Amino acid sequence: MSKSRLPMYLGLAAAGAGGYYLYSAGGDPKRATRKFEDDASRAGSKIRSESNKALGAEQLGKDIDEAAKKAQRADERAAHLAKEGVDRFEKARHEAARDVNAKIDAFDKTVEQKAAEAKSGVSSWFGKK
Repeated sequence: MSKSRLPMYLGLAAAGAGGYYLYSAGGDPKRATRKFEDDASRAGSKIRSESNKALGAEQLGKDIDEAAKKAQRADERAAHLAKEGVDRFEKARHEAARDVNAKIDAFDKTVEQKAAEAKSGVSSWFGKK
């Protein structure tokens, strides 16, 4: 079986990083260590802020989804209330038309009855009954 080459690559990466920091610090190991710690701290805070942003974005996404659901429910409710309002209006219109027609029929009957009485009264003047 072949040995894993991962430890060798990790060692090379560590040696390369150490060489970079030592070179950028001008050969001073203490400055190189401080620079490495500063970079590590910056990278850690960046990771944390990205993590917080991701959590904030996730929460924002949930809030947007919830708002969309509420808006959809409000739209459905508004459509339902509008339909109920139209149905109630139509029912009231039909009842009002029925009442008006009944009153018109009663008025016509009264007018016809009074006209018949008046006709018989006028006819009696001329001798007809």
